[in-house]
Amino acid sequence: MAEVVLRNLSKTFKDVAAVSDINLEIKDGEFLVLVGPSGCGKTTVLRMIAGLEEPSEGEIFIDGRLVNDIEPKDRDIAMVFQNYALYPHMTVFKNMAFGLEQKRISREEINARVQNTAEMLGIQNLLNRKPKQLSGGQRQRVALGRAIVRKPKVFLMDEPLSNLDAKFRVQTRAELIKLHRQLGITTIYVTHDQVEAMTMGDRIVVMNNGVVQQVDTPLNLYNNPANMFVAGFIGSPAMNFVEARLEHRDGMIWAAADGFRLAVPEEKKPRIADVADENVILGIRPENIFDVRLSPTTKPGQGNTIMAAIDVVEPMGASATVYLKCGKDSLVAVVDSESPLVGANPGEKIELVVDTTRIHLFDPATRRSFKI
Repeated sequence: MAEVVLRNLSKTFKDVAAVSDINLEIKDGEFLVLVGPSGCGKTTVLRMIAGLEEPSEGEIFIDGRLVNDIEPKDRDIAMVFQNYALYPHMTVFKNMAFGLEQKRISREEINARVQNTAEMLGIQNLLNRKPKQLSGGQRQRVALGRAIVRKPKVFLMDEPLSNLDAKFRVQTRAELIKLHRQLGITTIYVTHDQVEAMTMGDRIVVMNNGVVQQVDTPLNLYNNPANMFVAGFIGSPAMNFVEARLEHRDGMIWAAADGFRLAVPEEKKPRIADVADENVILGIRPENIFDVRLSPTTKPGQGNTIMAAIDVVEPMGASATVYLKCGKDSLVAVVDSESPLVGANPGEKIELVVDTTRIHLFDPATRRSFKI
């Protein structure tokens, strides 16, 4: 196990900055997830840690040792790729044992490690098969097993579940979490799937355009996004963003949009004292908008209800996603499937209640949160 430290790490391809000035400290035994849209630089970071890309600037430390000039094979890391990268002419056993053979580990030790790892992953009955005889999920387990048998200081995983079907992806995700708890090896995991990131990571690094937007625990990312990008990327469906203006009326501060006004709760007022009477971007998560008749915790009161027209309803089983029009603004709400909204007709006006304790305000110029 080892701590991984990135200092002022940058990578430029010709004149394009793929990664810009990243500083990270990944704790010993931590499961850190790099998440962001395609092309944000997360895989480039992973490849620089592995030694497959040379940094343009910055330093990489693994277990306290500067590794910038150390060959990938000598960094004591193991990488699991998206495409499995198995040797097609070798059996599962040979694929898992190959790296150990190159290190001239004894045959007895190799057999023991491969057998133990295969049992851990539930592939002990596949050791004599070749990759073409395996399903996608089985190949992924072999790729994981090949990394595990090496007992590296650091695991690097580049979207290892992206080729699996939805059901098996969820299952394998849970198995990976259990494996990490069992092995305790520092793991850096790359994905574009925010659900994977939220469910797997001890901490999450959100990236966009080569720049780190926020590093935090899953819950803090969700509850306290640093900016509009993080707020919109984390959470599904994405957060609603509405242009609004803060107004003082009747001793209260209101966030006034085109088609509705919401009262800013008393406990939040001190935090926005310096931004009153300014244009803002109001952020409301779909799961914080409720059918006024079925709201589980938020009861209608002064300044927390809105009127909107039904646009589209998408039943999802236990819940339904409702698309709404409110003045010039569009909103998305997630409501209980028992709500009368599910059977409402397009254009029908309905009343909704908003949990205003969970609203967010962003600066329109910087797009950063006002931290209310």
